[in-house]
Amino acid sequence: MTTHERQILIVDDEAPMRHMLRMVLERDGYTVAEATSGRQGLDRLRTGHYGLILCDIRMPEMDGLTFLKEKQAQQFGGTVIMMSAYGSIDTAVECMKQGAYDYISKPFRPDEILLTVRKAEERLQLRQENVQLKNNMRRSGRPQGVAAIVHRSALMKSVLEMVQKAAEVPAPVLITGPTGTGKELVARALHAESPRSDKPFLAVNCSAIPAGLLESELFGHAKGAFTGADRARIGLFGAADGGTLLLDEIGDFPLELQPKLLRVLQEHEVRRVGESKSTPVDVRIIAATGKDLRQAVAEGSFREDLFYRLAVLTVEMPALGQLPEDISALVESYLPRIAARLKRPVPTMGQEALRKLEEQPWPGNVRELLNVLEKTLVLCREETISASDLVLHDHPPEPIDPTALSLKKATADLEKDYIQKALLATGGNRTQAAKILEISLRSLIYKIKDYEV
Repeated sequence: MTTHERQILIVDDEAPMRHMLRMVLERDGYTVAEATSGRQGLDRLRTGHYGLILCDIRMPEMDGLTFLKEKQAQQFGGTVIMMSAYGSIDTAVECMKQGAYDYISKPFRPDEILLTVRKAEERLQLRQENVQLKNNMRRSGRPQGVAAIVHRSALMKSVLEMVQKAAEVPAPVLITGPTGTGKELVARALHAESPRSDKPFLAVNCSAIPAGLLESELFGHAKGAFTGADRARIGLFGAADGGTLLLDEIGDFPLELQPKLLRVLQEHEVRRVGESKSTPVDVRIIAATGKDLRQAVAEGSFREDLFYRLAVLTVEMPALGQLPEDISALVESYLPRIAARLKRPVPTMGQEALRKLEEQPWPGNVRELLNVLEKTLVLCREETISASDLVLHDHPPEPIDPTALSLKKATADLEKDYIQKALLATGGNRTQAAKILEISLRSLIYKIKDYEV
């Protein structure tokens, strides 16, 4: 660690707390500076360089969260650890969203704060090594992380900016979106952009493994734990230690195993099947799903506490139908790759064909687009692909709900909408609204009561 990275700034309005932290940290070889408020802390950051910042949440004049936001806005360096005696999950989540590395609840023992600080140091060191690794990869000419995700639209750009922010902190991330939108690709980008990029990235599809096997697959088992367990297994959490584990299709995670997953997220340790002791693990969890987990919580198939633990940060993947500008970029990027795999010359995508692709609904999203490109290249041997050459999928029309065909209901909905607009336009004057609607005041009063306007 460099000299300024061993310098710590303590931002806390309580003198006894600052004194205790100074004693503990200086004994461990750190150089310590103090600030009695968030505003004074910002002044210290303007004139000095600190590798770590310990900041209290509740302070007069400027509280810790405001300090954190201002620090990020002014782009001051330093890894922030927040402290509070009034802790809650919501507070911790908000701190992580604003860029804090970790959150520790008061009161804490000296060894707890030292452990948290050392973890932050390790993260900072990994981040520096990661930057060096990324620079080496860039020099090799191969796009990595977010740069490997093909896009052109402003919407996808904003999504990837969120991915880059989320990559900086170790908090769990929930990636949502329809099937085929590239949720696993984004999970890999999160890992590649994070300080853990030189550690393992593992993925498991929670819907593809029966509950009985999934427990052993994830958490591991001891030798002889069950019939056929002829050797011990560390499980995916053990194998991903120090790195990232993607839990794909988390919406299908068995309800009976959810308390065990929750414990891993809370305690950072796993208990393997057949063992009585837990094993510490350091794994960044990314979960992905195409399901509405809030609805699953309401239906009782997904634990609410687990949902909030997984969704500390959320990345919502848009459907390809929302990204028509990305179609041409995806075609330009993947057409040569598919052609190379099929061992044929790379054709040109005609403008009419490209326009036709941009007009498609793409319920299967990017996965469907790539499938269409591959089928087209298999069957079309022309140098330029025309609109008629495209092998598009036939999508069945949306099923018609017979209950939605009621003229009576449609008329009532239209009348209610017009009455609301007329009342809004007249400031609630019913006489004037009746004149605008060209009905009698008596009829309007009746309809207001009938439609519960």
